[in-house]
Amino acid sequence: MPSTSNNNPDRPRWAWWVRWPAGVLRRVLIVYLLVVLGMTFIERWLVYPAPAAAEGDWQLAPEEAISDAWFDSADGTRLHGWYFSHQNPKRVALYFHGNGEQVADNRELMELLRDELDAAVLVFDYRGYGLSGGKPNEAGVIADGLAAHRWLAEQTGRRTDEVILIGRSIGGGVAVAAAAEQGAAALVLQSTFTRLTDAAAIHYPWLPVRLLMKNRYDSLGRIARYRGPVMISHGTADGVVPFEHSRRLFEAAPTDKKQFFEMTDTGHNDPQPPDYYRALVDFLRQSGV
Repeated sequence: MPSTSNNNPDRPRWAWWVRWPAGVLRRVLIVYLLVVLGMTFIERWLVYPAPAAAEGDWQLAPEEAISDAWFDSADGTRLHGWYFSHQNPKRVALYFHGNGEQVADNRELMELLRDELDAAVLVFDYRGYGLSGGKPNEAGVIADGLAAHRWLAEQTGRRTDEVILIGRSIGGGVAVAAAAEQGAAALVLQSTFTRLTDAAAIHYPWLPVRLLMKNRYDSLGRIARYRGPVMISHGTADGVVPFEHSRRLFEAAPTDKKQFFEMTDTGHNDPQPPDYYRALVDFLRQSGV
């Protein structure tokens, strides 16, 4: 007589679920699929809350020394940015903005960077943002960052490892990926997370974000592949990305040329204080940039 024991040595341990009634198993699978689909929709909405392009002022005046920059990502997605020229640039800088802003929101900040750093500056929109085409996802956004990095280097007659990369929040994740892949004169990070999943797990502890999230931006792993100068700033009152994320990134950066700029009582979306730019310029000079 065949054995009816549940301790069948020929059945793999992972096959315990085959003893469930078919109806129960079907319901479990349906619920699981609904959770996965729901997480995918919610994730894109939370990770990439792109403002409507119509909300921005895209008009450029000739006297502003700003011009439209158009270029293609690796998959052919058309991308848009603003190039802030400089008559005699000492440096070239590429700015990666946060996930809730677009190029048109950063006119004054880019003019400040141009003047403070004596640099030609490019700010661009990731796919799905501003006037850029496509829909955002991690692989696509990083490819966009690499394309912008190459475009700026070609525009200014530099190598990619002669371009300063400046990234804020999720833009820091893109900047780290670009530096790891194509080098940089210096990597400047502002209020950046170690991994997007680490930050999400703090805000949504009841969701299996580390298991299900597709957008991860593993800056902690990628920064080990970049050995150039690194400057990181973070506010102690940041309620979006915990302060210790930047400290961990700073410790993981494999270079002697690095500096941490702590901003007391500064939140995630607060601007960098005036003394930050003085410290940044001093750091770049001391690093030979």
